[in-house]
Amino acid sequence: MGGLRLLLDTHTLLYALIEPKRLSPLARSLLEDSQNTRLVSMASLWEIAIKSRLGRFPQGEAVLSAYPGWLEPLKARELPIQGPHALLAPTLPGDHRDPFDRMLVAQSLLERVVLLSHDEALRGLGASVLW
Repeated sequence: MGGLRLLLDTHTLLYALIEPKRLSPLARSLLEDSQNTRLVSMASLWEIAIKSRLGRFPQGEAVLSAYPGWLEPLKARELPIQGPHALLAPTLPGDHRDPFDRMLVAQSLLERVVLLSHDEALRGLGASVLW
């Protein structure tokens, strides 16, 4: 069958890369399971770059400079932002204002993947969330 298709929330990506001890036992197990497909949204790269530039993520430059090597150790693939994702994100229900979270939820819905996140508020936007 092939396991689950997982979209890593930005914090999940950063925990996996920098602080794996912060991953929940379930998240760690899902990331380690070779049957699962792991996706990293380009919205996460964009979010890290913006927060780094604004000074809200001190390790951002180091993480961004290592970007080309991110995907291989995680055995992950890039998920580009496409037109349907951009059109759905602002129409999602609720008043959740974070545009990066909205994009991740839109991608998770349209790509039919589970969002790997500890942010329970994403469920209110319609995402299937595991942590």
